[in-house]
Amino acid sequence: MFTYILRRILSSIPVLFGILVVTFFLARALGDPCRAMLGEKATPAVCVEFNHRYGFDKPKLVQFVDYVGQIARGDFGVSLRYGRPVTQMMVERLPTTLELAFAAMLFAIIFGIPLGIISAVRQNSSIDIGTMLVANIGISMPVFWLGLMLAYIFALLLKDTPFQLPPSGRLSPGMSPDPFYVVWGLHVTSQGLAGMLEFISRLNLVNAILIWRWDIFWDAARHMILPAIAVGTIPLALIARMTRSSMLDVLGTDYIRTARAKGATRYSQVMKHALRNALLPLVTIVGLSLGSLLAGAVLTETIFNLSGVGKILYDAITARDYIIVQSFTVVIAVFFVVLNLIVDISYIYLDPRVRLD
Repeated sequence: MFTYILRRILSSIPVLFGILVVTFFLARALGDPCRAMLGEKATPAVCVEFNHRYGFDKPKLVQFVDYVGQIARGDFGVSLRYGRPVTQMMVERLPTTLELAFAAMLFAIIFGIPLGIISAVRQNSSIDIGTMLVANIGISMPVFWLGLMLAYIFALLLKDTPFQLPPSGRLSPGMSPDPFYVVWGLHVTSQGLAGMLEFISRLNLVNAILIWRWDIFWDAARHMILPAIAVGTIPLALIARMTRSSMLDVLGTDYIRTARAKGATRYSQVMKHALRNALLPLVTIVGLSLGSLLAGAVLTETIFNLSGVGKILYDAITARDYIIVQSFTVVIAVFFVVLNLIVDISYIYLDPRVRLD
């Protein structure tokens, strides 16, 4: 098992390096950042000074080597548009996207897997047809339209009722908790550790738990419900359909008929024998969907006024801000690689044949 995990980790290194190469050179294909940033003020003399200041006048290979060296030191450079360190911007933006992605995936898993199991057990019944119809509608429904409808229903139509939900933001006005490291009285001198602690503290749900502020926790959770539903609807539909398909394949195998002949209960047949063997393709779908959610949902973040990765990436692309584009893309790609690695390792525990290989 250790050999398998080590082999998967080593095989991820060339992938990460390839991501660095592709991201770096594709970012340079976006166009001239000087003209994009300065517009009519981008005279030849100004652009020469601009390119020299940010190192764009060096050969591409030299720029790439310098870039890899910066990444190795944990330095993602300074944004061309905002004039701020990109690392600090990541600390500010990534927590929002992480909370949204994990909340959306939790919503998709909690509802998608049971719906898929019920559809498989009740194959061709009215429940099965209705569930798959809803799943198809969920895949086809535009996220921005669903987000607007959810905000309209739960913030306006259900206003002043127990079902009212906040339509935007991450916390209600006046809810501004201190970071947990301040509450704990931690004095950190290391810049890297300080950035990590600040990153964790910007995860409102985690920070509220660490400082034992359950009022803030529930407030942050209520703000996350509508965007999580809007973003998680498509993964929910995919998970439901994949669960149904995998369960139908497994329920028709010989060992399920043997368990039935031995007198195993219907619950035992489905949950103990069939579900675990149907999880392999399902885990893959969950990993890929979570990676896609981490890439940022521009429209959803805009509708619900969430300052996450999607919005800043869109602004950086339109402004030809190389530094932000390549830095955030690399970080998101690393998330993808790590998630795929976790999915591969989970196969060891779900399928003994992988363990034996």
